[in-house]
Amino acid sequence: MKNKKKDQLALSKNGLPLSQKKILFVSRWGEILDVALAVKNEGHHVKLFIEERSCREIGYGFVQKSADWRKHIAWADYIVFDYTGYGEECEKLRTEGKLVFGGSSYTDSLELDRNFGQVELKRHKIKTLASKDFYSFSDAIAYIQTHPNAYVLKPSGITQELKQLLFVGNDDRGLDVIRMLFAYEKSWGDRFGTFQLQNKVKGVEVSIGAYFNGSKFLQPVNITFEHKKLFPKELGVSTGEMGTSMFWTLDSPLFQKTLKPFESTLAQKNFRGHIDVNCIVNGNGIYPLEFTSRFGFPQVFIQRAGLSEPISALLMGVAEGTKNQIQVKKGFQVGAYIVVPPFPYDDKKTFELFSKDAVIVFKKDQKEGVHPMHVKMVNEQWLITGNTGIAVLVTGTGITMRDAQRNMYNRMKNVIVNNGYYRTDIGDRWLEDSDKLWSWGLL
Repeated sequence: MKNKKKDQLALSKNGLPLSQKKILFVSRWGEILDVALAVKNEGHHVKLFIEERSCREIGYGFVQKSADWRKHIAWADYIVFDYTGYGEECEKLRTEGKLVFGGSSYTDSLELDRNFGQVELKRHKIKTLASKDFYSFSDAIAYIQTHPNAYVLKPSGITQELKQLLFVGNDDRGLDVIRMLFAYEKSWGDRFGTFQLQNKVKGVEVSIGAYFNGSKFLQPVNITFEHKKLFPKELGVSTGEMGTSMFWTLDSPLFQKTLKPFESTLAQKNFRGHIDVNCIVNGNGIYPLEFTSRFGFPQVFIQRAGLSEPISALLMGVAEGTKNQIQVKKGFQVGAYIVVPPFPYDDKKTFELFSKDAVIVFKKDQKEGVHPMHVKMVNEQWLITGNTGIAVLVTGTGITMRDAQRNMYNRMKNVIVNNGYYRTDIGDRWLEDSDKLWSWGLL
């Protein structure tokens, strides 16, 4: 009896279930590797499917791969989708009785159709910035000429995945956006698709993220500050993201005024996953810009650094609809990508010349806080693969933002990536941004 009790305790430590579960991860680009690996290390059986062919080497040597995720539906106890666009699949699987972490048709539309997202914000009585959708460059140019202003140019649909196409204008008459539209018309033509012009306002950029269990939001929620430009001090091209700082909180005016009003709607849609809304805030109010109705990358990995419970328990609890509370650490979390050429550009020749199969070296055999991104493992060595040049994400935690930064950058010193580059100022904005948010009553 004594030995049996000991075995049960070992199996259930850290809140893990007594029985192993089978979890199938369905990924668009392979971004979810780190989470899949963590779930495997927490004692579960994992399979990872990657849709994009050029990224299918990602994860080899780390987790078991799947060539066709649909063949493993019956095998899986839980299915986790990591990207937007799988909403209809998620709904169908849920009606068949499967436990699914992922989106819905409604939440897909919130992210992919910018105009729909803005309409829904207004329907939920949330303040928005003036915006207008366009299908032709000439119409957009004519609009700016008759409505001179500073604008943000945002691609919609699939094109919005190319973060370098988003353009934030600075000219009060919109002349810089007009020049960009002329350039896109020549280089992209009809392939560019729908895009949006949104009035630009100045303020603090902040995101509010939360997990939803099918009926309500889990507490605490996550407040995130993204660093999108390639170089320190917000210089260079927009990359989607180079790093992020964040914290968890039980009480947030930002959450109450943005995501919370969507609670009943998301419950009607039986959404079970993660949703995030990116905002600009200033002394005049909170202005939601766009939804991310899926995992944010690298947001989810930095969130994981702040959990004090297994991430498998979070994913399964959300899919089941049984989890209401998240166990998190006090303080702050930060994370920064180490990237290699040609990031953030798509250049196959440069990637193969400088980065393909490059080795990630650790000075000491210590990988805590280092999250594998577009990598594979061969003979215990991490090799860069895929096609984008994102090698690893390094995270740090601490009671203060400075503590978290020191923790992260100390860990980075242990990682050698040939031709690698990263930002050295992730988290620095917090010192000024927090003062503004406090003065506006938003923290």
